[in-house]
Amino acid sequence: MTSINTDQPQTDKVLETMKNFAEQYAKRTETYFCSELSVTAVVIEGLARHKEELGAPLCPCRHYEDKEAEVKNAFWNCPCVPMRERKECHCMLFITPDNDFAGDQQDIDLEFIKQVRDSMAS
Repeated sequence: MTSINTDQPQTDKVLETMKNFAEQYAKRTETYFCSELSVTAVVIEGLARHKEELGAPLCPCRHYEDKEAEVKNAFWNCPCVPMRERKECHCMLFITPDNDFAGDQQDIDLEFIKQVRDSMAS
């Protein structure tokens, strides 16, 4: 009997949720995605993976000794405290317009995120 992998549709749903969150948050905070959109795609994919595995979009750009404890602490759950308080995004997902790495986009195509994710998996 062949098993069917049902993880991908759920993963794609969470990925789309994180994409929509990132777009809305960028617009609300008047920040922009990185001029190199593949950076944005990787960060959104990391947030989606953490949301699925840990139940919260823990910052994917930091090292944690105990991810579950960090989720409960909530300091690094996106948007993290430095972003909310000072518009400082370590991941370069939300960039202020005066930053040299800021692009002009506040939207990103879901298919582009999937392409970047899939290219990293191979």
